Amino acid sequence: MTLRNTRKPKVVQAVQLALPLDAKPNADAAKRPVDVVLAAIVIALLGFGIVMVYSASAVQATLHHHDPQFFLKRQAAYGAAALAVFFGVSLVDYHRLYKLTYPVLVGVAGLLLACVVGFGHTGGGATRWLSIGPVHVQPAEMAKLALVSWLAYSLAKKAERVKTFTVGFLPHLIVAGIFMVLCMKQPDFGSAVVLLMLTFTLLFVAGAKVGYILGASIAGGAFAAVAIRFREYRYERYLAWLHMDQHRQDLAYQPFQSVMAFGSGGTWGTGLGKGLQTLYLPEAHNDFISAIIGEELGFVGIMGLCAVYLALVARGVRAAFRAPDDYGSYLAFGISTMFGAQALVNLSVAMALLPTKGLTLPFLSFGGSSLLVNAAAAGILLNISRQGEDPRPETEVESAPPPEVEPRDVGLADVLPGLGGEPNARAEAP
Repeated sequence: MTLRNTRKPKVVQAVQLALPLDAKPNADAAKRPVDVVLAAIVIALLGFGIVMVYSASAVQATLHHHDPQFFLKRQAAYGAAALAVFFGVSLVDYHRLYKLTYPVLVGVAGLLLACVVGFGHTGGGATRWLSIGPVHVQPAEMAKLALVSWLAYSLAKKAERVKTFTVGFLPHLIVAGIFMVLCMKQPDFGSAVVLLMLTFTLLFVAGAKVGYILGASIAGGAFAAVAIRFREYRYERYLAWLHMDQHRQDLAYQPFQSVMAFGSGGTWGTGLGKGLQTLYLPEAHNDFISAIIGEELGFVGIMGLCAVYLALVARGVRAAFRAPDDYGSYLAFGISTMFGAQALVNLSVAMALLPTKGLTLPFLSFGGSSLLVNAAAAGILLNISRQGEDPRPETEVESAPPPEVEPRDVGLADVLPGLGGEPNARAEAP
């Protein structure tokens, strides 16, 4: 089911489909209020992330950097920059991004290629970062937003042609496949999976044939199975995940300690800053920060965190349905899916429901690249929500009161015409 067919009449659709092509900013959008709930969720996640990074990294920072606030200072600086990016981007009309789609897409692809050909910085067995002075940039994080932006651009432009295979389906799959291959070469299997999920979600929302999506999903699953089975380190990690109790001292050490953290938290947790798994869980402030949240805030804290991410996705979907054009709708849906997919995969990995993948938890994990990209994406989402349809009811038009009719006595002739009096008009009808 497409958004075009469920939201607005065809005449309105035709007008709105022309809006992205002209990339005309809405001058009245700046006067409209922002989505306060969406803004509050993003700000709350940023603040909570700084607190949890400090709680999860104080021990490691003391041991390796002789400063318990080493990671706190950096995450606070990243958080302040992310907050500025969030509000700054929210003030920019998202239609202005339309003309930047291809420059951004090509630029990010170039950064991914630079990581693969030898210019990247290696860490943890993967080459995922580019060093620009003291700053390390992770192009895979940018690739998610760049791909969403291009998919929204292309799907809105092709309109009904998205139902065809050669025009509406295959080109999007090829571009997504190029980005996925570049991520796999780093290697970054988790980001490749998220890119595929984003592509299929937006194709489904735009109205691509379900048969094409199912066929491509089966092919993607087969490709993933081959990539795991015939790449030794991935297959060993997969076997260690299946038999975690036998590999808890080697390949499954990190997921095993993560599960221990969740179990130690119980219902209410051990208390903020009182978790002990930070002594055993490597890089707890990065991809496995949710395990520390589970230990210190317990089951209730994790459920609350899941509810916040669900609310974030829900507000994004709300902005998508209220967007003034298809380009904004697809862009909002893609960004919402990006947040939801990353949170879902990260939490699943931390709970050992999926094998270990290097994927950050949006707004919470330590790191500047992920935080700034997510802040920019949330800013775009906030701008789309600001330009949504005006929820205020239309001005009621006062109608003239009905004329007063003088009462009169009703006789038998009025009820049964033909017994006397004037004939009833209905009775004369053949």
